[in-house]
Amino acid sequence: MGIDNFLSVYFEQLLTYGNAIGEIVLANGEIRALYNASLEDLEIRLISPLETGVFVVRDGRAEPCRYPELILTSALNPMPGSAMGSSILKGLPFVSEVLLKIYRTVGINWERMGNVRFAVTCKNEGYMNAGDRAGQLAKEWSRAMHGPGVSDFVAVGDVQIKAIGADGQQMDSEVPVRQMLEQIVAKMGIPPFLLGLSWSSTERMSSQQADMLTSELTAYRRILEPAVLKICKTWLRLNGLDDTVEIDWNEITMQDEVDHANAAYLMAKTEQLLKEGEA
Repeated sequence: MGIDNFLSVYFEQLLTYGNAIGEIVLANGEIRALYNASLEDLEIRLISPLETGVFVVRDGRAEPCRYPELILTSALNPMPGSAMGSSILKGLPFVSEVLLKIYRTVGINWERMGNVRFAVTCKNEGYMNAGDRAGQLAKEWSRAMHGPGVSDFVAVGDVQIKAIGADGQQMDSEVPVRQMLEQIVAKMGIPPFLLGLSWSSTERMSSQQADMLTSELTAYRRILEPAVLKICKTWLRLNGLDDTVEIDWNEITMQDEVDHANAAYLMAKTEQLLKEGEA
């Protein structure tokens, strides 16, 4: 119930899958509800170059919807000649796969280097029963490493102990990880701080990122406008009113209202100065 809840689910479906489908539910000649349809049992086709149709898939057969005039459809960045839109997540699986591969490698390297393993080497030159002596050393070393508290290891002869992997240099993952995250941020079209990425940026850069986000949301509003207009026109026609309607969106943020007010003030001031100059 309510166009706000309907548009919230409709818009989320549009971003996630590239297409969104809804239906106007009528009862007793009035709009009773707005229904968000699932894409699993539906198929969108081009009926003509200028018209799309929604078909219901039952038992492997596609049947057209009974009341197409009550169906709402939107597509996000569709390919030419296609009714199917493109999800905002398109292209991210490849980038995410590379990013996860880096994270897995970092975890394996830390497991190898963080959990230190030792190599104990004993030179048995001049000693008899090398196997027995190696067994004694292994037993004492195991006692020293796994015993409770700190324990000393005492051995006779030329014994060398080295940490395995201590000389290996771990690859720096900061640069490739940031490159992958930058691709994700560029694809999503939102400022990095909204994803929890505290990258250093100037105040001017943050302002420009906020302006880009406003432009992105304005573009999404233009995609949703046909669906909203159809709902409003249907309600007006059912009530015997003129279906001439115009959508007046609210400003996205207070900063946008301030910027628009300043721009209107400067334009009015410029027009006034031009008139005074002509006089």
